[in-house]
Amino acid sequence: MKIVFATGNPGKLREAAEILGQGFELVTPASVGIAEDIPENGNTLRSNSLQKAEYIYKKTGLNCFADDTGLEVDILGGAPGVETARYAGPERDPSANIDKLLSEMARREKEAAMARTNGLSTSKANRDARFRTSVTLILDGEVHFFDGVMEGHIATERHGNGGFGYDPVFVPEGYEVTAAELSEDEKNAISHRGKALRAMADYLKK
Repeated sequence: MKIVFATGNPGKLREAAEILGQGFELVTPASVGIAEDIPENGNTLRSNSLQKAEYIYKKTGLNCFADDTGLEVDILGGAPGVETARYAGPERDPSANIDKLLSEMARREKEAAMARTNGLSTSKANRDARFRTSVTLILDGEVHFFDGVMEGHIATERHGNGGFGYDPVFVPEGYEVTAAELSEDEKNAISHRGKALRAMADYLKK
């Protein structure tokens, strides 16, 4: 089955292809004539993934799916959320995004420490966080949603050279290393996107 995946990210494309396995041919929007940026201005992960999938389907009539992923950090009140990819600006620079994340968290931790010192609070700031992915599949014109979550926390500095995005500072729950230090197979087995894509793959294979 030929399916268009709304991404130009080779890491995400490879992950999806490995999870779907044989019998599925994943192609990019560029390979079916969509060279422009696909609109992505919803206020939730699901609305963003739906918007991208609908754009491709209306343009091509082909079966397709899109995902949107957000990093939710407790000390930042759930930010960056839908702004995850653009946290440091429209350039979508992963390194700049991580710099801003660590800086904002350090600032919030300092504020929390000062509040405790001044007797204004007794709670300690934590670094708990989670990745959340929403996948929208349009199959023969019908819309289907699949979701996945990976819990963890944010490290104080970068570790590892693998993965992409925020992986060098995200430590999955139950691990002592960041997602960037895991093998691709290890990460796919526990990742938010992997969980959503496996749910989609199970549906497609039925």
